[in-house]
Amino acid sequence: MSAPAVRPAAVEAIPRQRLVDISRQLVGLGLNRGTSGNAGVRLGEHFLVTPSGVPAADLRPQDMVLLDFSGVVLGPGRPSSEWRLHRDVLAARPDVQAVIHTHSPFATSLACLGADLPPFHYMIAVAGGRTIRCAPYALFGTQTLSDRALVALEGRKACLLANHGMIALGRDLDEALALSIEVESLCEMYWRASQIGAPVILSDEEMDEVIERFQHYGRRNGEAETQ
Repeated sequence: MSAPAVRPAAVEAIPRQRLVDISRQLVGLGLNRGTSGNAGVRLGEHFLVTPSGVPAADLRPQDMVLLDFSGVVLGPGRPSSEWRLHRDVLAARPDVQAVIHTHSPFATSLACLGADLPPFHYMIAVAGGRTIRCAPYALFGTQTLSDRALVALEGRKACLLANHGMIALGRDLDEALALSIEVESLCEMYWRASQIGAPVILSDEEMDEVIERFQHYGRRNGEAETQ
């Protein structure tokens, strides 16, 4: 006898719970507050995103909103106003399975300057390039914001959103969360260093060496560089 077909609800159960867990972790880590920020994850030909206006402490798995890539809501609930960000990133980037958007204090503070985060520290390369770009300002929840974020994310796994916040991408929600934490930490370090003086900026050549080293970062079986 063949195995019974897996019901869609069962397929969705784990990512729904992970979105709840991640949303609460973001608040616990101080990366989001109240109802700010959102998270989404690919689910085959659809995606799940956190709902609009619900504090992380009150989220339940059934509150996560399922959409298709045309933007149609497939079930109950009202998705985050930033659902276009999640839809467009996941549609444009097959390497990405999860998207996290935060209003974390240091990243948002620097985003309010409207400037890219320069290579003051080699770990800037963790986002995929020599800098962490800042997308120009656009009204939240709009297609313009999503379009500008996609440009800033070309060849990158994270970007700032001018006068707004930050986005981090990952192969899963855990990776996107780890990158969100790293970017916020880098923004804090840059802010602190700037209180003392002008941070020394690494050259393109120095950053290219780091980017090349990061191609093998974290791999096992003797291939990895760990620091």
